[in-house]
Amino acid sequence: MGGTVKKRISNAKGIVLLAFLVFAVVVGALVFRKYDTATRAVEPAAKGEPAGSAVVTLFFAAQEGEGLVREGREVEIEEAVEERVESVVDELVIGPLGSLAPTLPSNTRVLGVRLKGEVAQIDFGRELTESLPSGSSAEMAAVYSVVDTVVANFPQIKAVQFLIEGAPVAELKGHLDLSNPIVPDFTLEKKEPAPAPGKK
Repeated sequence: MGGTVKKRISNAKGIVLLAFLVFAVVVGALVFRKYDTATRAVEPAAKGEPAGSAVVTLFFAAQEGEGLVREGREVEIEEAVEERVESVVDELVIGPLGSLAPTLPSNTRVLGVRLKGEVAQIDFGRELTESLPSGSSAEMAAVYSVVDTVVANFPQIKAVQFLIEGAPVAELKGHLDLSNPIVPDFTLEKKEPAPAPGKK
């Protein structure tokens, strides 16, 4: 009888040991899995490749007298044409990097661009009309610097319509009729080379 009791105790120990080993294996596997998940390098979501940059032509006012002069500038290329046009016009707002004269008030806001066939509708904030100096020369320089810049850089666009706060405008300062889309006038360009940016 004593041998039977010892045998049962031995079997019980074996079962407990086996159960412990199974438990240890399961727990170990869970711990390893958790550790592996926590330390695994996560690949970042694929992002669109940058479109790169390109040199665009901007038209600013000549140093003295009337006329527009070209200035080249490198800008980042956006995917949508409307965004590209907006970026280029934003560069006009920033102003020349050389010694040419700005054509748009520095506080001008470009609210958006919409393409309608061969016409680019460019929506400006009220600052354009409120801060633009009075006089026909200032208005002509502002209008045609925008139009000539846009058409020169985007051949698919043939004319520009000016909007203020989403609404078409007939004029900015009362000198040019803007009720219809404006086509470029490259005869306003002075052929003298623009000074290099940052140099006098």
